[in-house]
Amino acid sequence: MGKVVLVTGVARQLGGRFVRRIQREPDVDRVIGVDAVPPEHHLGGADFIRADIRHPTIARVLAEHGVDTVVHMDVNGTPLGKRGSRRGSRATVKETNVIGTMQLLGACQKTPTIKRLVVRSSTNVYGSAPRDPAVFTENTPPKSLPSGGFAKDAVEVEGYVRGFARRRPDVAVCVLRFANVLGPRADSPLAEYFSLPVLPTVLGFDPRLQFVHEDDAIEVLRIATGEPARGTLNSGTFNIAGDGVLLLSQAARRLGRPTLPVLLPTVTLVGSVLRSVGALDFSPEQIRLLTHGRVVETTQMRETLGFSPRYSSAEAFADFARSRGTGLLPPEILARTVDRIAALVPAGSGQN
Repeated sequence: MGKVVLVTGVARQLGGRFVRRIQREPDVDRVIGVDAVPPEHHLGGADFIRADIRHPTIARVLAEHGVDTVVHMDVNGTPLGKRGSRRGSRATVKETNVIGTMQLLGACQKTPTIKRLVVRSSTNVYGSAPRDPAVFTENTPPKSLPSGGFAKDAVEVEGYVRGFARRRPDVAVCVLRFANVLGPRADSPLAEYFSLPVLPTVLGFDPRLQFVHEDDAIEVLRIATGEPARGTLNSGTFNIAGDGVLLLSQAARRLGRPTLPVLLPTVTLVGSVLRSVGALDFSPEQIRLLTHGRVVETTQMRETLGFSPRYSSAEAFADFARSRGTGLLPPEILARTVDRIAALVPAGSGQN
């Protein structure tokens, strides 16, 4: 008998894609997809069970089907689903992230067949602050713990996962801290921001950003779920990001979208308005990211986990940009205009 893999959060695009991919692995006998709502996309030959991980019934699902591998992907930063359909309020999403993770880990602890746990986390756990180090490693503590939003959820989720690992040392636990996931099918808050006709930015700041292509995200999840290759270890905590960084100004140029630099309080107000009308989940943590940026070290991803991304950060963004079409201005004209303006600004003024 091969593995029985249970995947949470399969109603979202990334979860659905991973389910379709993992069932092709030769050592996987059965895949079970779980979510509180039915997926709009197909799951291949996987079984779908409609279950809310916030409820104790998830323990019965694990036990009845003899699950030995759990891939927890139902940790998300936005209540907005594909094409803007709401999956619930911010409070509901927080409950799924935190309470749902607690219930799932409690169920895993009681299920003796569980041998491997993979958790989708985020580099949001490091926060974004003006005095952050240039590069975060997996062991670098944030300068200030996130005070709310998805970043705080991710910190709490990882805390519960560490507690589970202590209680079940026989289970291989792998936490993947993803940078911003982009690609043609991306439906994240940052993808929605980059789809705006004009990008509001914080005056005086040009943050460094990292991206992970959605294809690379699927591949690293596959590696973390499988048996470790010779010389590698697929347990522990790993930063996941493509090589290199992209400045926000460079991203805007490659999209052909003009930016609107405004003072930070104005950007915060714009974000509040967009969230209130349901047009865009422009959260305070995303505003901090677009102010101060964030860069993580990925040596452990390569040397310990044994994964090398196919796409760099710039290539992942380029593939995303192609899927969104040309913006208001041709990229080459916008690039020349921005370069002329930059030449008039003293070097280093307000840069992060």
